[in-house]
Amino acid sequence: MRIDLFNSTASEIASEKDAKQVGAQNAAASSQASAEDRATLTTDTTSVGSLVSAALNSPEIRQDNVATLRAAVNSGQYELDPAKIAASIIDEQA
Repeated sequence: MRIDLFNSTASEIASEKDAKQVGAQNAAASSQASAEDRATLTTDTTSVGSLVSAALNSPEIRQDNVATLRAAVNSGQYELDPAKIAASIIDEQA
């Protein structure tokens, strides 16, 4: 059995059927939409643009923080508080 994926007649029939169904669905949806509440979301493109440029211009790794932490760990001055870590994990889950 051979299936012709490029049969133009079959695709035209399918397209006509789909177009009729979509048209009927759009008409039904537009009549329902007029009776429903609507919301419009907008953004302040200036602030979004400035945030994006600030993010793109900031270094991926903050070397000064990394160097400070590395020195504290190597010298034994960096101490962890297990109770504080656990509290933070629990607070984040809530």
